[in-house]
Amino acid sequence: MNAMTAMTAMNPKPTSGGPLGARRALAAVWLLLLLLSGLVQTAAAQTIRIKDIAAVQGVRSNQLIGYGLVVGLDGSGDQSTQMPYTAQSMNNFLQQYGLTLPAGASMQLKNVAAVLVTAQLPAFAQPGQHIDITVSSIGNAKSLRGGTLIKTPLRGADGEIYALAQGSLLVGGAGAAAAGGRVQINHLSVGRIPGGAQVERAVPNAFALGQTIDLGLNAADFQTASRVTEAINRQLGAGTASAVDGRVVRLRAPADPNARVGFLAAVEDIRLEASVPVARVIVNARTGSIVLNQAVALGPVAVAHGNLTVVITARPIVVQPPPFSPGETVVVEQAHIQVGQEGGAMVQLPAAAQLSEVVRALNSLGATPQDLLVILQAIKASGAMTAELEII
Repeated sequence: MNAMTAMTAMNPKPTSGGPLGARRALAAVWLLLLLLSGLVQTAAAQTIRIKDIAAVQGVRSNQLIGYGLVVGLDGSGDQSTQMPYTAQSMNNFLQQYGLTLPAGASMQLKNVAAVLVTAQLPAFAQPGQHIDITVSSIGNAKSLRGGTLIKTPLRGADGEIYALAQGSLLVGGAGAAAAGGRVQINHLSVGRIPGGAQVERAVPNAFALGQTIDLGLNAADFQTASRVTEAINRQLGAGTASAVDGRVVRLRAPADPNARVGFLAAVEDIRLEASVPVARVIVNARTGSIVLNQAVALGPVAVAHGNLTVVITARPIVVQPPPFSPGETVVVEQAHIQVGQEGGAMVQLPAAAQLSEVVRALNSLGATPQDLLVILQAIKASGAMTAELEII
């Protein structure tokens, strides 16, 4: 009897529906998994990491700049007569190696160009490490392609040398000129040298000093500062973080440098719910570009916009002098100016709370981007648009 019971347990009776029921159950399981994964992805899409919206204050890069010479150009360097500082710089460079030109001698250099070298010194960069540099011509050199930058010291804002730059340039372009014609692709007076500068001095920082570390938000926002503080305290314990103002969150950090690095790594990986940004409309008056964020809302408003057209035509008219007069026949132009104005119908824009509705309402006007610049300013002035209007 026990054996029969065991056999029954090992071979249970098929459920109703047979293979069809099993397939339906499997499909239901897969559908449930897909729904759960979609919910997880939706939740992840609405959260952001702290490292994406904040940075440790004092941990930043520093700008470096230097003046140098690029040699080895194929006749495309500076014209010495027009750029005397290029010849003077080369003369000073040669004097460092014991070479002195005779008095009154002038160098006609066509394969040398005076340049400015710029670089970003990353935080915690140590001597011996390499950084990328950008080399830009400051004279009338036609091209830096094929040139080599000779040793150039790079200085910081304090005037101290932090890196030395040297190497062959990479210029992403090409050009040719002959018989008065010239063809050029991309920009030839700027090049880069990947890893072209070697760090010679480290920038001191106060990262390992003190009992607290300040996180600076990328944009000042009290709601974001409050959410960052709550998320850190929820993950790492109450009292770990406190908001100083709308841009700074202060952390109680370990004193040991190794533990401090791990502490900040954990803080930067904490996720929090993204706050709704300030409603803002960015208008570029030069290009006619208009950018709206998702928080822009539009209230009910009526807009009438008409086009003003001015047409000026000129036609030549032959003017004859009177008979038997010493005058001459001349040709003059007669200008005809015509001003036309199209009738602008009143268009009612409904209230729009979503970005897609705002775009649809503005498109219904049928106005060009340049016309929308004026319309948006008028709508903002009327109080029907809840957004900051920023013109760049």
